Amino acid sequence: MQYPNIPHYRSLLEHLHEYANLRCEYGANVKDVENILLKVEESLKSAIAQINSLPIDDKLAMQEPNSLEDIRKLRPDGPRRLWKRFNRDKYQDKLEGALLARMAGCILGAAVEGWSIESMQKWSEFIDDQFPPIDYWSQVKDPSGVRYGKSLNQDYTRDKMDGVPVDDDITYTLLALLIVEDYGKDFTTDDVAKAWIKYLPMACTAEDIALRNIKAGINAYEAADIGNPYCQWIGADIRSDGWAYLAPGYPEKAAEMAYRDAYLSHRRNGIYGEMFFSAAQAAAFEVDNSIDALKIGLTEIPENCLLAREIRWALEEGKNIKDYRDARQAVDDRFKGMSSVHTINNACLTIFGLIIGENDVTKVISQTVAMGLDNDCTTATAGSIVGAIVGKKGIPEHWYKPFNNKIYTYMNNAEKFTIDDVIDRFARQAEIILE
Repeated sequence: MQYPNIPHYRSLLEHLHEYANLRCEYGANVKDVENILLKVEESLKSAIAQINSLPIDDKLAMQEPNSLEDIRKLRPDGPRRLWKRFNRDKYQDKLEGALLARMAGCILGAAVEGWSIESMQKWSEFIDDQFPPIDYWSQVKDPSGVRYGKSLNQDYTRDKMDGVPVDDDITYTLLALLIVEDYGKDFTTDDVAKAWIKYLPMACTAEDIALRNIKAGINAYEAADIGNPYCQWIGADIRSDGWAYLAPGYPEKAAEMAYRDAYLSHRRNGIYGEMFFSAAQAAAFEVDNSIDALKIGLTEIPENCLLAREIRWALEEGKNIKDYRDARQAVDDRFKGMSSVHTINNACLTIFGLIIGENDVTKVISQTVAMGLDNDCTTATAGSIVGAIVGKKGIPEHWYKPFNNKIYTYMNNAEKFTIDDVIDRFARQAEIILE
């Protein structure tokens, strides 16, 4: 995969902005400046239109369909369903493990989201924390800052945490539950759109575009196609876990629900990312190691799509990966030019974290967050998979003790949940889906 040489547009646009202001301060005619800026805007829009009119690889497009029917035609053989019936005791232990480890990984990564390895290492030295971290950070930068308009930055530290603080990864987990409660197990992409309007006051990248589009009256099935260059980014991937929790041991059903959710905001490999990780997490309720779960996840997406090819690469390359530095270097070398919040490069880091840590929850979380990129997302997903495999009993208490049975979100009229209640509600819906 090769990306184009992109000029430093951010710097150029900043200079354009500031020189326009400066020239006006020197007495230039405002209308003259605005006319020049209008021409630049028109030129940029024309360039976008020209790029979008370029021919694409038709053969690749046929290997990467957007319809569920066509996706299923191109997937390899798989188990489809591992649990024949619902086992409440087994499910509860596995679900608690998955949910607690997911939230732990997300919180650990939230404080250093997108940081470089070197920045995390220097911060660890400055605050005298171990790196890679084996517990929550003792301090964060800008402790009084607010994330998502709700939780203080210091709420993500081990001494100040009282409940699971707000994060979009965790919010989407709970939103999956609300969607099924509100619309049933056969919910549609249109129902997902209705739920987003009802519950989400904000969103990011592809989700933000889709939310704006449906609020503007655009059909839910077209919302991902208009003004959305982020349709293969990680946003759908991070919404994968709730569907697995609703279809434990049933990777085909988890992937199907993930598809209906992802279609609102993503296309092609963006959709497959959510389907893959939903199926892998569903499989993790039954298998005893993450590699088997990941391989089952692969059986629910097109065999020759780009994501599947790179996941197979990561599974093979994982034999040579010893720690977080090896993992990040391998991904940086292979995906030069790819966005740091793309589905594919982050999926590979998630896989490397699971390979390095095996069934050791702390090692999986620690190594994955240290890799950087979109590390609250990668660590949350890795934690969910290993957590489902080992169950609650396999998670060291220090990762979940500060949760105090509380989860906070930014959703409208659904800002606080208790973990016990969430577990019970997921179980009620999972039993219906598996019946």
